[in-house]
Amino acid sequence: MKRPTIADVARRAGVSKGAVSYALNGQPGVSETTRQRILAIATEIGFSPSSAARALSAATAGAVGLALCRPARTLGIEPFFMALISGVEAELSARSYALTLQVVADHDAEIAVYRRWWAERRVDGVLVCDLRTDDRRISALEQLQLPAVVIGGPGGTGELASLWSDDAAALTETVEYLVALGHRRIARVGGLPDLRHTEIRTEAFAEVCQRLDLVDATTVWSDYTGEEGGRATRRLLSSAQRPTAVIYDNDVMAIAGLSVAQEMGLTVPGDLSIVAWDDSPLCRLVHPPLTALGRDIPAYGAHAARQLLAVIAGQPASRVQDETPHLTPRSSTAPPRAR
Repeated sequence: MKRPTIADVARRAGVSKGAVSYALNGQPGVSETTRQRILAIATEIGFSPSSAARALSAATAGAVGLALCRPARTLGIEPFFMALISGVEAELSARSYALTLQVVADHDAEIAVYRRWWAERRVDGVLVCDLRTDDRRISALEQLQLPAVVIGGPGGTGELASLWSDDAAALTETVEYLVALGHRRIARVGGLPDLRHTEIRTEAFAEVCQRLDLVDATTVWSDYTGEEGGRATRRLLSSAQRPTAVIYDNDVMAIAGLSVAQEMGLTVPGDLSIVAWDDSPLCRLVHPPLTALGRDIPAYGAHAARQLLAVIAGQPASRVQDETPHLTPRSSTAPPRAR
């Protein structure tokens, strides 16, 4: 797809290039109705007044973009994204590249950001996080031909490059470990259900529990925050068939779950074993320290940034499997207490 020009806007609007110039620069010479129609068409096809001049230059932006569809308040407390961004920054700074970060409200806003960045040559490529099922961002980026690497998968990434890890294998290992300890009632507090990695983990949890004949296994969903993770834990621990072990999809929810269990008079790991995803330093600072699934997240971010720079340089898009999260047992898991 070629970069849109002022002639493209004029042709779509049925006006002269001069009229387009007047409208875009806020000058007199066109009616307000025509001005608004021209501005709408320019936005639709991704044209900005600076794009024509910028397109004449061979210079690159020297930056890559990351738009995150997460509330800003949760980004500040979720160790995963802070670690991921630190790895991205380390790799980019070594190559004299900058990171442009923007928090967006939804995927429509995110796609609009990509179109604006592309039209204005603000970035040379983008990293895409939180892959969804049937993700509209993938086709939008393919149409724009904006270099991109999706941090997620496998599958659902179209023709774009991607970097992923085997969450299914990690979750299967965790359930098998808990069963080996003697647990038969295992629950999972998952993340947002429409995320691709949540779907993968949910399917893997159901499959391994069925294979091991765990009839009391259940998954409930949350939003990665401590508040919702705590509420989900309280509901699980208040049920008649209380689980003896809970797996959480991130460390923030796991720590909230630990607090709820202690508040309800349960001991960890005597009455309840807890396993967390994303083995951040927080998992080792609480008492008892949490058994966790972890990997080198800054390295994961660095690998994604390196892969994106290769795509920007013209190398073919590749799908790379990174390190599988590994289980580190600590004091939050033990054989269940006889009841």
